[in-house]
Amino acid sequence: MTYNRRQFLKAGALFGTGIALSAKSLEALAGNNIITKNFGLQLYSLRDDLPKDPKGILKQVAGFGYNQVESFEGAQGMFWGLGNTGFKKYMDQLGMSIVSSHCDINKDFEKKAGEAGAIGMKYLICPYIGAQKTLDDYKKFAEKFNACGDICKQNGLKFAYHNHGYTFKPVDGVYPQDVLMENTNPDTVDFEMDMYWVVTAGEDPVAWLEKYPYRFKLCHVKDREKGAGPDNQDASCDLGKGSIDYGKILQVAKKKGVYYYIVEQEKYTGSTPLKSAKACADYMNKLAF
Repeated sequence: MTYNRRQFLKAGALFGTGIALSAKSLEALAGNNIITKNFGLQLYSLRDDLPKDPKGILKQVAGFGYNQVESFEGAQGMFWGLGNTGFKKYMDQLGMSIVSSHCDINKDFEKKAGEAGAIGMKYLICPYIGAQKTLDDYKKFAEKFNACGDICKQNGLKFAYHNHGYTFKPVDGVYPQDVLMENTNPDTVDFEMDMYWVVTAGEDPVAWLEKYPYRFKLCHVKDREKGAGPDNQDASCDLGKGSIDYGKILQVAKKKGVYYYIVEQEKYTGSTPLKSAKACADYMNKLAF
């Protein structure tokens, strides 16, 4: 089944208030700071430190000013050996919440959706599918995403896909990202825009946010080294040190329906993962959007 792009939001509850609003009205409210600025940390940023002392590391993350986390599946699972309810309890103690997690969608997905839904998580996310050879291959993934979206809906959350650069490189003249977005159900499948990878692919995040308003509900915020060549895939750096204009981009993102802003760091230059996480939190706390 093909789902047409929607330039409006279905009438419904605004963040559980029951107020029916059009997308245009919601955009105006977003621009007037009705939507609270929240930002979180993708725990992959601390992939080397977290397994050694999950509680201790998470406590430091809270101290940096993050109020949300996005997890991933490490050796100890999405909940780092604490179980879903144990993890939520500790998040509550720290004044944080786990809003989402990257996970393997091909293994025990129904169980993962059940555990995530039970503690009020908002999303389970597919982090990677790899570059595909044909557009039909991407359509098959869209079907898989729809199936995952249905499972998530049954458990009270939504499904999303996190992009890398390959979906922003045309195949037979068509962007695979278009294929994924136009063939997934907007009622159950959202997207997490990794802005670093959009820029690395030579595309403009603002243009894609405007092309698909209210489909990108989450984003990854990470910077790209100044002067990095187009073929340099591994050029992330601390926020505010690179070339990506987040002062502009996040203003547009908020107006176009992005609600979760997740800091991620993949590379450390002359720093440590924790110092980098703190530096990025400091940047986000000062950034007006």
